[in-house]
Amino acid sequence: MKSVKSLAMLLAAAFIMNASFAQEKTVSVGGALMYPSKNIVQNAMNSKDHTTLVAAVKAAGLVETLQTPGPFTVFAPTNEAFSMLPNGTVETLLKPENKGALTNILTYHVVAGKLDAKELSKLIKAGGGKAELATVAGGKLWATMMGNKIMLTDEKGGMATVTIMNVYQSNGVIHVIDHVVLPGS
Repeated sequence: MKSVKSLAMLLAAAFIMNASFAQEKTVSVGGALMYPSKNIVQNAMNSKDHTTLVAAVKAAGLVETLQTPGPFTVFAPTNEAFSMLPNGTVETLLKPENKGALTNILTYHVVAGKLDAKELSKLIKAGGGKAELATVAGGKLWATMMGNKIMLTDEKGGMATVTIMNVYQSNGVIHVIDHVVLPGS
C-alpha cells in the first residue's frame, strides 16, 4: 500500500512539474524554444542561429558570468550578423591572444538590468526619441524606434535592428539583433 501511495505521489509531482514547465511562455529562437526558467547561456546554447555567439562567449570566458542571477539585457547577434563582419574577423577574435578584444565586443552587447521592449520604449520616449544605454563594457549604445522596431546605434555609427524581442530568461532578457554592434575603441 505504501508503494502505491508513493508511486501516486511521485506521478502527481511529475505531472505538476510538467504542467508548470509546459505553461512557461516560450519564444522560438533559432529553431529552439527559449524557456524563462533557464538562464541566458542555457537558452542560447540551444539556438541554431547563435552558435557563433555561444562559441565567442565560451572563448571569452563569459559563460559563468552570464549564468549568474544578473539581471542582464543581452542584444544577441545572429550567426548571419557575425558573417557580415569583414572576412576573418570572427576567426581572429576567437584566438586566445585576442580574448580582451573579444570580451570588450561581447560585453558591449550587454546592459545591466532587465530591459524588455516595454521598458526600452519608455526610456526612448523619456529621452525624446533616443535612449542612451550604458553597456557592461563601459561604452554606450543608443536605442531609437523606427516604426514599431527598436533600433540600436553603436559608438561607430553602425546600426542593428531588434528582430526578436523579449526573450525572457531567469537572469534577464535577450533581444535578437541583425548586426554586431561595435564599441568606439
